[in-house]
Amino acid sequence: MNSPKPERFSDLPLSPVMMRALDKLGWTAPSPIQAGVIPYALEGYDILGQARTGTGKTASFAIPILEQLDPLSQNPWPQALVLVPTRELAAQVHGEFVKLAEGCPTSILEISGGKHMRKQLKALSEGVQVVVGTPGRVTDHLQRGSLRLDRLWCVVLDEADRMLDIGFRPSIERILRRCPQNRQTLLLSATLDERIRELANRYLFEPIIVDCSDKDVSVETIEQRFLTVSPENKMQVLLQLLDREKPPQAIIFCRTKIGTAKLHNRLEKHFRSNPTNSIRLAAIHGDMNQSQRDAVFRALREGELQILVATDVVGRGIDVSSISHIINYDLPSDCDDYVHRVGRTGRMGRSGIAFTFVSKDEGEILTEIEHRINRLLERDPLSETPTKKRASPIVLPSTVLPSRTPPQFGDPKSEGKKPRWNRMRRKSSRA
Repeated sequence: MNSPKPERFSDLPLSPVMMRALDKLGWTAPSPIQAGVIPYALEGYDILGQARTGTGKTASFAIPILEQLDPLSQNPWPQALVLVPTRELAAQVHGEFVKLAEGCPTSILEISGGKHMRKQLKALSEGVQVVVGTPGRVTDHLQRGSLRLDRLWCVVLDEADRMLDIGFRPSIERILRRCPQNRQTLLLSATLDERIRELANRYLFEPIIVDCSDKDVSVETIEQRFLTVSPENKMQVLLQLLDREKPPQAIIFCRTKIGTAKLHNRLEKHFRSNPTNSIRLAAIHGDMNQSQRDAVFRALREGELQILVATDVVGRGIDVSSISHIINYDLPSDCDDYVHRVGRTGRMGRSGIAFTFVSKDEGEILTEIEHRINRLLERDPLSETPTKKRASPIVLPSTVLPSRTPPQFGDPKSEGKKPRWNRMRRKSSRA
């Protein structure tokens, strides 16, 4: 029998200091992923959660971790480790922890490439409660001996599918082998493919399955259209689209770093020559250094940019709720990248729209995308030529881990196997 999900944060056994932090943020009701994860995480269960970014996923693990930390004076070694795929996501998750920890002294450290190693070493030597980092930099600190994991009681693998996509599996496994076996592990992923199932089966103990994925992969609040455009006319059609839509904030995706820089320069030149159309834009790609990338993302989050031209470096993990439009100037290399690009809009229930440019020889890729999302994209009127009617995508059965019935909280009889030590809530030190 499933326990009812909490409808408000006040329904959860949270400390007064956490309730004050949530109240200051204006949060009264948990999102579906928060309502599904937080109660079981507080009880010490391993969790396999499926949800896309922009659903409040970070708070679903940050809140239970913060609620159960020992004071730094009692334990100067890291108690929780959060692994994320990119530097940008590390900074974002760290910021979320800091906001939720307000009112209670908490030491939270971000360790990722592009940041000052000396500052990280100093912070680790002085004592840290929570570490948020990328697998590469975490491995670096382990090799240096500057990071100890023997006092950990919680490990979070956030955006696990993305970490596997970019080749971090060996690093993840090396890190997990250094962690205590008697730990709580939370694995969060946008997809539950074979690689994720294998990772979960190896490193999670009887996980609670929390499935907050959208049945059709992309949420209903996101309108999705395609435009048939010849390569030589893409720039002209893009300008027409921007003029028609006047997006409050948009991301334009290109496939390559060179293409991103070239399109940014052309757009910048166009808007400079039209002073009445004062569009603020920037570009971001993998060749930029970390300080440049941080500055662009900060400007985007603060609403100082209207248009960001980008490669898939921002295809996942960056949660900017104000993005209204996504434009796939170049088709992505695979269908999952399309899903994650489009997921940059329609955040936290807001509406959004995505446009995809398709040339006449890319029809098969469009069809593959439609099969992936089980939905036909609508043809936009700006398309150059009519397209043949396409067959409806075949709805394939989803393959997910078999979910056992979640236990009643605190009921040891509901467990078929002897629970690990973490199957109980840690005593909170927060007042």
